[in-house]
Amino acid sequence: MRSKREVSPLHVVLCIILLAVSIVAVFMVLGKSRRENPLLRTTNRKSFIVVIGKSDTSAFWQSVASGANAAAAEYNLDMNFVAPVHEESYEDQNDMIRAAINGRARAIVFSAIDYNGNADAINEAIEAGIPVIIIDSDVNSDRVSCRIMTDNYLAGRMAGEQAVHNNEGELTVGIINYDINSMNGQERERGFCDAVNESGRVAGIYTVNCLSTEESAYEETTALLNEHPEINTIAALNELMSLGSGYAVRDLELADSVDIYAFDSNVISVGMLETGEIDGLIVQNPYAMGYLSVEAAYNLINGRELSSENIDTTTTYVSESNMYDPSIQRLIFRFEG
Repeated sequence: MRSKREVSPLHVVLCIILLAVSIVAVFMVLGKSRRENPLLRTTNRKSFIVVIGKSDTSAFWQSVASGANAAAAEYNLDMNFVAPVHEESYEDQNDMIRAAINGRARAIVFSAIDYNGNADAINEAIEAGIPVIIIDSDVNSDRVSCRIMTDNYLAGRMAGEQAVHNNEGELTVGIINYDINSMNGQERERGFCDAVNESGRVAGIYTVNCLSTEESAYEETTALLNEHPEINTIAALNELMSLGSGYAVRDLELADSVDIYAFDSNVISVGMLETGEIDGLIVQNPYAMGYLSVEAAYNLINGRELSSENIDTTTTYVSESNMYDPSIQRLIFRFEG
């Protein structure tokens, strides 16, 4: 009779080691594949959403991110805030949208750099079953779930009406705008121009479209004022346009003869309001944009009906006369974590 072959203890140990090495190798491959795309979240227990802004460096977008983070924590969501390096890079935003699709995001919050250039990628996300919430700047799609933003036309009118109110004489206007394909800037310009033209006192309007950087705004404002020294009113239509034009007016020593009506606020622009380089700030509520958009994403993910498809976040006019009011101080000096 043939005896059964005995299994040595060494053989057992070797088998266990081989099995352990195989398991570790599998997990290393899976881990590597996830690290290749930071937006991939295929196995998280939390619902994963992506917030795609225009920038992650300006005070405005940092406040949006703070609001989004607060809502994500409250609603137990896994949220990534991402943005391109340059505010003109709509192609990078499209790559981020497609990465969110591949990463199986449950919802996308988006601010379009290019009204038409971002439309196809947004529609791809919607076709993949991902709801899209638009903030700040619109995109050319009638299929998004919700829009949460400033009424940019009315905000532009607010600035224009203040310019008319504060100057009883003839108005010669310089518009310092950013990317011509960004819808919110175009709406602000239209609102401002309509308001000042209705006064019947406009001698001329000159518009420049800058790169969305402080340096470009400074250079373009300086060139515009040198070419048209008769300009006495400037509309600076976002945070970086405001800073660049404010520095240009300061360096040209024109603060007493040129009024600037600027958008958004940070410590520097508020300081310029105090010292007279800027005459008025149109202050939005970026924190609310971030918070309400992530809250809307949570509701959509969970099949809840939204209260509205269009939510207008507030805008406030801040001048030297009201900037020290407690309610205004809370608005222009936010302390989000």
